[in-house]
Amino acid sequence: MSTLGVDEERDDLSRDENRTIRGRSVRLLGSLVRPMRGLVGLTATVILVSTVAQVLGPALIAYGIDTGLPAMLENDWLPLGVTVGAYLATGVLGAVLIAWYTVLTARLSQSMLLDLRKRMFLHTQRLSLEFHESYTSGRIISRQTSDLESIKELLGSGLNQLVQGGLYMLFIAGMLFVVDWVSGLILLGSLVPLWFLSRWFQKNSQRMFRRTRVASARMIVQFVETMTGIRAVQAFRKERRNEAEFGELVENNRDTNAKVIQLFGTFDPVLILIGNVTLAVVLLVGGLRVADGSLPIGVLLAALLYTRNFFAPAEEMAMFYNSYQSAAAALEKISGVLDELPGVPDPAKPVDLWEAKGAVDFDNVRFAYTPERVILPSFSLEVPAGQTIALVGTTGAGKSTLAKLMARFYDPSEGAVRLDGIDLRNLHPKDLRRAIVMVTQEAYLFSGTVADNIALGKPGASLEEIQEAAMAVGAHEFITSLPDGYGTDVNKRGGRVSAGQRQLISFARAFLANPAVLILDEATASLDIPSERLVQQGLQTLLAHRTAIIIAHRLSTVAIADRVLVMEHGRIVEDGSPAELIAGDGRFSRMHAAWRDSLV
Repeated sequence: MSTLGVDEERDDLSRDENRTIRGRSVRLLGSLVRPMRGLVGLTATVILVSTVAQVLGPALIAYGIDTGLPAMLENDWLPLGVTVGAYLATGVLGAVLIAWYTVLTARLSQSMLLDLRKRMFLHTQRLSLEFHESYTSGRIISRQTSDLESIKELLGSGLNQLVQGGLYMLFIAGMLFVVDWVSGLILLGSLVPLWFLSRWFQKNSQRMFRRTRVASARMIVQFVETMTGIRAVQAFRKERRNEAEFGELVENNRDTNAKVIQLFGTFDPVLILIGNVTLAVVLLVGGLRVADGSLPIGVLLAALLYTRNFFAPAEEMAMFYNSYQSAAAALEKISGVLDELPGVPDPAKPVDLWEAKGAVDFDNVRFAYTPERVILPSFSLEVPAGQTIALVGTTGAGKSTLAKLMARFYDPSEGAVRLDGIDLRNLHPKDLRRAIVMVTQEAYLFSGTVADNIALGKPGASLEEIQEAAMAVGAHEFITSLPDGYGTDVNKRGGRVSAGQRQLISFARAFLANPAVLILDEATASLDIPSERLVQQGLQTLLAHRTAIIIAHRLSTVAIADRVLVMEHGRIVEDGSPAELIAGDGRFSRMHAAWRDSLV
């Protein structure tokens, strides 16, 4: 089962859970960096040389003051000239290398983001239906938008702050010890309160940034679900309730971000105070040493410049930690999705089935969504090739679950589902999807033309093949009446065509796919009577010469079946032809009589 709820909803994770999540994130980051080791090495070299060039400035100033100026007074301009030339050269070199480094880091970050976006998209497509039924679309969108934006910010400006600031501080500390070890010791002493401040900030910000990610994700989920279900929202006048719920989420997001700002409101002033106190001590001790002649004035100036410059990037480093925490929390969520394993894995040694006949066999199948929720306790069924079976029964009897098992959207907990004697778990995925096609009530149409949507059943199909499929199921007439015929854009989710027309397009798609087994899961449930009659005509052609499983509450659809199975609580309680069961006195006979009376 999925463990995503841990990452999504909790911010009080245990130490072991935090360690596991961090390890997962580090592995993901390593896998993104590994293919670009050469670019990373070049970038590191460029920033290293650039930082050295920048750090040499105060030392050159000290040399110019203490050596170049006295020599100039004796008409020796060479030391000062060399110092000025070296200072200008290091400045130009540093500027050029920073520009190069900026370009390199941009290439690096964009390459990593491209890889991560593609991984997310491809992996979520491969994950089984179980994942998508439990992981809301809003959370997936949050992973692909706000979370990736946080990582983009880190890899872009945040990484620059870390590398430049961190190396700059390290090299400055080293040069300060070279120039004046006493001032270096003073700076070293200031690292003690700086370390405690950083640890305090790290612990508190890590917890708070995880809360901001959760708050942001919940807000996105609420927004996406409201906009996706806007018809239901307006139909049931849910606007006020949504306003209250969304308002609460927005306020929670504001409060969590306000607490993060409060952290910086404490961190920044204390950091500045530590820097100013350290600079004052260096000036005091250095000034006394200059006064007694033990320290040249140029060295004191260099020490003061190095001390001030040491703390200058510290605030940027804190801002980097802001980006880092946000990106780290985002990386945790993304790595959690990428760490999910498909509930229906591809077989290690797939069996090919080039030409399926369509015989389906359920052998002692047991299925449970959870240990407490058993849908099929023990189910066996043989469907000969070419037979049309109708599954009827009350809601929750297990009909749709049976269809999902047959289409291998789920695997049975026990037992096996076989096609032509081959366990579906061993069948090659391309052969499985070619042999078994499922048409659902939703009849989802993608953005694009009518022809594009029908061609999903057979990528690369010619227009003639598409038209033949539409004619076979009775869809050609209405398609040609559309503004651009087969080239008409169906608009978002098929909004330009009616429910019955969408269903006919989905039937044409299935006909073009030419599967050995066709599953119709409530395919006519949302249609009115005229639309249903139109679709029924298409069904006659669609079901001919293939194995078909029809799940329907409307018994008018059942009439075209060779065999009817009545299900209750995951078991078959009646099995026979429609005429036989209607003539009897069982459940189906009573259902049929009630349905017939409802038409009067």
